[in-house]
Amino acid sequence: MNPPQAPAAPRFNQPLGGDAVPRFAGIATMMRLPHQPTAEGLDACFVGVPFDLGTSNRSGARFGPRQVRSESVLLRPYNMATRAAPFDSLQVADIGDVATNPYNIVDSIDRIEAAYDRIIAGGCRPITIGGDHTIAWPILRAMRKRYGPVGVVHVDAHADVNDTMGGEKIAHGTPFRRAVEEGLLDCQRVVQIGLRGTGYHADDFDWCRAQGFRVVQAEECWHRSLLPLMKEVVERVGGGPVYLSFDIDGLDPSFAPGTGTPEIGGLSVQQGLEIIRSLRGLDLVGADLVEISPPYDPQGTTALVGANLAYEMLCVLPGVQYRA
Repeated sequence: MNPPQAPAAPRFNQPLGGDAVPRFAGIATMMRLPHQPTAEGLDACFVGVPFDLGTSNRSGARFGPRQVRSESVLLRPYNMATRAAPFDSLQVADIGDVATNPYNIVDSIDRIEAAYDRIIAGGCRPITIGGDHTIAWPILRAMRKRYGPVGVVHVDAHADVNDTMGGEKIAHGTPFRRAVEEGLLDCQRVVQIGLRGTGYHADDFDWCRAQGFRVVQAEECWHRSLLPLMKEVVERVGGGPVYLSFDIDGLDPSFAPGTGTPEIGGLSVQQGLEIIRSLRGLDLVGADLVEISPPYDPQGTTALVGANLAYEMLCVLPGVQYRA
């Protein structure tokens, strides 16, 4: 009679459960996944970019990756709303942080681009925790080299298409202007959702429309589900690689106060979930969640929201299984 066989080790990395080690213990990785130093062998990864040299108002987004990881200990592997089971079909790990240069913004941009060249070289799809929104530019540079110009779903209170800020070309309000100039975007497949607030010029958002972007101002989103809108968005951005860039200030500050440039009248958490969940089925090549500034939210609410949104991004990547 053959001796009993030990159960096979899981094929894919799994988040560490609260029964194995208390949630308040252990090293803080995203969802308490294994940490590995590179993206080799991974289908998707979480990666931090602790950078806020491009911030124009309240700094502190450099602390975002660490705080989001800390709040992510509450997350469990299965999405009970969508039935997504990402860890049953994708190999996922936390690959740590990009080593930015806190004294040099230009060098930091180069470091971020080089890091993402390596991350996506083998087909890994990164989910990035920022960091301020400047980081989207070097990430999109790397994306173009592998995928060509990408479509973008951009959730934000601000269009981030300024030509300069304080006379500088590199800042968190300029990344999508630079991306257009460098041919990183398939502009007919770019949608910006949640833009609002006051501006320097009456036509601030019209530059985006002139490039071919679909601009959905926040007022169009008030008092409604965004599912009908997202059917239009998916139809517009589909047909090629898509990148999701989610600034936490796209949400109303009542939901996410810990950010550098809050604007009233924003999206709800539920609308943010509708946006992300509707991207299922697209060729989503990566995503970022930026502008979480923990010093402005001592309770950790903003980072908790961010951790959940990052998990939802993982759940809509290509290859994720859904349980019946």
